[in-house]
Amino acid sequence: MSAPAHADLVVHGGTVVNAGGSGPATVVVSGGRIVAVQDPSLPLPPHERAIDATGSLVLPGGVDPHCHIGQRLGEYAALDDYESASIAALWGGTTTVIDFAIPDPGQRPIDAVTERRKLAEISRCDTALHGCVIDWDDTTPAQIAEMANTGVRTIKLFTTYKDVVMAGPDTVLEVLRTLHAQGGIAYVHAEANHVIEDAQALAVAAGEAAAGHMPRTRPELAEASAVSQVLATAEHVDAPVYFVHQTTAEAVDLVRAARRRGVRAYTETCPHYLYLDERTYSSEHPERFVCCPPLRAPETVAALRSRALVGDIDTLGSDHCCYSASQKTEHSHDVRVMPNGLPGVETRLAVTFTQLVVRGGMPVERFVGMFATNPARLNGLTGKGVVAAGHDADLVVVDPAARRSARTGDLHMATDYTPYEGEELAGWPSVVVSGGRVVLDADGFHDPGPVGRALEADAMPDHLIT
Repeated sequence: MSAPAHADLVVHGGTVVNAGGSGPATVVVSGGRIVAVQDPSLPLPPHERAIDATGSLVLPGGVDPHCHIGQRLGEYAALDDYESASIAALWGGTTTVIDFAIPDPGQRPIDAVTERRKLAEISRCDTALHGCVIDWDDTTPAQIAEMANTGVRTIKLFTTYKDVVMAGPDTVLEVLRTLHAQGGIAYVHAEANHVIEDAQALAVAAGEAAAGHMPRTRPELAEASAVSQVLATAEHVDAPVYFVHQTTAEAVDLVRAARRRGVRAYTETCPHYLYLDERTYSSEHPERFVCCPPLRAPETVAALRSRALVGDIDTLGSDHCCYSASQKTEHSHDVRVMPNGLPGVETRLAVTFTQLVVRGGMPVERFVGMFATNPARLNGLTGKGVVAAGHDADLVVVDPAARRSARTGDLHMATDYTPYEGEELAGWPSVVVSGGRVVLDADGFHDPGPVGRALEADAMPDHLIT
């Protein structure tokens, strides 16, 4: 694809970073697509606008594979919607968000997908969806096929939260097998429910069920146990599987060992599991850090980080869930009934760039793979996650030397706190281009309106990433 006679936008002077390599280049944009990535010594084509990225990195727009937008959980509803969540995502350098269509009680999975797609019509950035199956019945195979035909080829399965969203082992097996036949992959929240229920009962009996005791109610071994069981099922039916929000090196190592055996198994972790640890549960507001799985011991976090730095973790998902401080406080005396989850769609880039690239020395190319390229590939989103001709013009310009402290008042998520309050972070975007539109620059945010597209996932090949 050659540069047009007249471009909408050129981004010049920066270092273009892809998972496969980096170097100085000029990015030429027209009609919402990248039409050329050219040698910086070439003259700029005629253009409507130019962005000087000298001294900065030019990354592909982030793909967040794990968001809960406006999530309903019992009596609680997260405070955001697709408008506020997508605006926050763009501020943070994420240009594609993937949400979960979790059925309400009695609702069919396919109907949950239809409902979510309607809600996403106000999004400012592109969106995609994961389906969710809780119970298997005679209609489920046809629903999975219908979801795939409409571009939803990833399905969430929970091995915990019994009587709410938990899928039994037979359901897990059937979904893995059936979804693979449709060119899809299962996303699994892997914690052993029987271990968690017993740990919670013991905590209650000891008077230690409040937020400050969160780690003992969901122990590390519950994660490893469930990961092992699901991997065995995936290997048995020869189906791919993706584990969300892994928190321990042991769980990551189980996935890597399975991959060496030929199982197509993939690992996601989240910013908070790399940056925070269980000492936050001894803070003034432990409830603000309650998430599932919980934050782990410092040595566990260090081991998890080490796996990320050597490339054993495939993706970074925010697991964004936007509750307020008061919602987190209301039932903080009992972690079994309080809302779980942390706000993070806006801070995903800054937190992980700081922890992995700046402090950990991770090559920025590997970071881009986790932040954008691999999430796009593992969700069948052709055209995302790469700065290359023919791809969507989703770009993030980052000055790697710039620093800014995270402050709730400076963020745009629909909540009144951030888990990273006061932390000095690098990696904040200076410019964000979404679908060829400059939505963030030195003049601030430019709301593009409800222009986000509902993306349809392509069928995924057997070997998604190596």
